Amino acid sequence: MSYVLIIGAKSDIAKATAREYAKNGYDLYLAARNVSELEAFAQDVITRTQKEVKLVELNILDYKSHQTFYENLNEKPLGVISAVGYLGDQERAELDFDEAKKIIDTNYTGLVSLFNIIATDFEKRKSGFIVGISSVAGDRGRKSNYIYGSAKAAFTAYLSGLRNRLYDASVHVLTVKPGFVATKMTEGMDLPEKLTAQPEEVASDIYKAQKKGKNIIYTKWIWKWIMLIICNIPEFQFKKMSI
Repeated sequence: MSYVLIIGAKSDIAKATAREYAKNGYDLYLAARNVSELEAFAQDVITRTQKEVKLVELNILDYKSHQTFYENLNEKPLGVISAVGYLGDQERAELDFDEAKKIIDTNYTGLVSLFNIIATDFEKRKSGFIVGISSVAGDRGRKSNYIYGSAKAAFTAYLSGLRNRLYDASVHVLTVKPGFVATKMTEGMDLPEKLTAQPEEVASDIYKAQKKGKNIIYTKWIWKWIMLIICNIPEFQFKKMSI
């Protein structure tokens, strides 16, 4: 086995996913801003799994650095997993375009920049896998988070097109749509316990789905049916709702 590249590696889901892949025999590249903050975490993974863990600095919003970032990976990864995400402040984003742009660029534009580079390499090699963590928020726009949701919707559509493009090259693309997850990003929110996953559950679902070659997963699984219902509410009724 070889390296899996995890970007947005400081997030709770990313850390859980890193542990999941390391315990299953994979070496890791962990990429994030101020990546030195992950040194203790990386050492713990190494101690527990005896796998290689390398920390690499990455700013997903610095598009011009992405080509050099990828070229500087001495051993190219056999797969990449994006756990990049920024929920942002919806009300502020409605009034301040800088906040709206940060939400859009973090959740979509920056990932397109980096994934295009990686996808081209995987396509030439005719191997590899790409996992993008999107969100159920991208399935239908809601007034509480539609800037974030629209960026995730764009990312979901991008991954669908990438999956179509890379199919003939035997490159697997998995779209992951979490619902509520108990992480730092959702800390302080009043989340329903039965609908809220732990990061370790999401990580396990990602690993199993990637190994099985699935295209799209919801996690927890019940969100597939919740979103099916939500997406089928007629627009004339949906626009009056607060959900």
